[in-house]
Amino acid sequence: MSLALYQPYDLIQQLNGEMNRLFSASSSAEAQASQWRPAVDIRESDAGFAIVLDVPGVDPADIEITADDGELVIQGKREASESSETETFCKVERVSGTFYRRFRLPDTANAEAIAATSEHGVLTVSIPKQEKAQPRKIAVSVNS
Repeated sequence: MSLALYQPYDLIQQLNGEMNRLFSASSSAEAQASQWRPAVDIRESDAGFAIVLDVPGVDPADIEITADDGELVIQGKREASESSETETFCKVERVSGTFYRRFRLPDTANAEAIAATSEHGVLTVSIPKQEKAQPRKIAVSVNS
C-alpha cells in the first residue's frame, strides 16, 4: 500500500481552473476544445506590442499563429509524457494536450509585420505598431 499526501488546495485550484474555463469569454469551438491555457503577459511600448506566453515543453513546430480580420490566434499542442514498462506515474500535474488563445488586435497594430520567437519555453509574439500617417499638403487644381 502506498501513501498519498492529501492536498486540499489542489482540489480548489482544479475547481477554480474548471470554472474559469467554463465561464471564459472565449466561446469558439476551438477554445472549448482546448485542454489548457498558457499564462500570458501583454506589453505595450512606443514601437509595438508583445504577447508573451509560457509554453514549456511545447515544440515550436507544434505552435500555429494566425492573424486574420483583426484577431490573433495562437494554438498548439504539448505531448503527454508516457510511462514505460519499468516505471509508472505516481502523480501527474503537468498539463498536456491542445491550447488555444485568441486576442483582438488593436487598430494601431501592423498585422503584416507580426513575428514570433521561442526561447526556453517562452513564446514571444511581437506586433509592431503602424507608422502614423504624416500630414501632407494637397495642391488645389483649377478647372477652366
